[in-house]
Amino acid sequence: MGDNKLELATFGAGCFWCTEAVFQNVKGVTKVVSGYAGGKVKNPTYREICTGTTGHAEVAQITFDPSKVSFEELLEVFWNTHDPTTLNRQGADEGTQYRSVVFYHTDEQRKAAENYKSQLEASKVFKNPIVTEISSLPDYYPAENYHQNYFELNPNQSYCQYVVRPKVEKFKKQFQSKLK
Repeated sequence: MGDNKLELATFGAGCFWCTEAVFQNVKGVTKVVSGYAGGKVKNPTYREICTGTTGHAEVAQITFDPSKVSFEELLEVFWNTHDPTTLNRQGADEGTQYRSVVFYHTDEQRKAAENYKSQLEASKVFKNPIVTEISSLPDYYPAENYHQNYFELNPNQSYCQYVVRPKVEKFKKQFQSKLK
């Protein structure tokens, strides 16, 4: 099977270390790159992003094999592994860089994300309204190397211990059938 069969998905769900760590475990995902999208500064740095003034979200760009995992399944993982009802915040992480966002690559992805969001809203799974933004992917910039594979390479770092690890463990329990 050639690389031309692979597709991209780009999600912002709070800190990209968490998002990356979750999606690295999903069957059919071949690569996850932490990065920045949705802002107005070219080639932003982590330090600039952290000020919340560049407009970028911390995102994970996911390369996946649609014959093994569908975009809808990735959306399911996305919406179930963060709180899509808190505007510009996940837990203690606050600012527009932590917003809940699906940056779509194709019109099919846009429709799928909008349909999924409407179904979630209709089902009242969440008590509060879903604030997830659904936008076309503007520029995407990979984050600095030290942010890549962060959880895997820094499992004992305190943020990883207290925030990333519980999120990954909860995901693994909830989505056993989707694990690599």
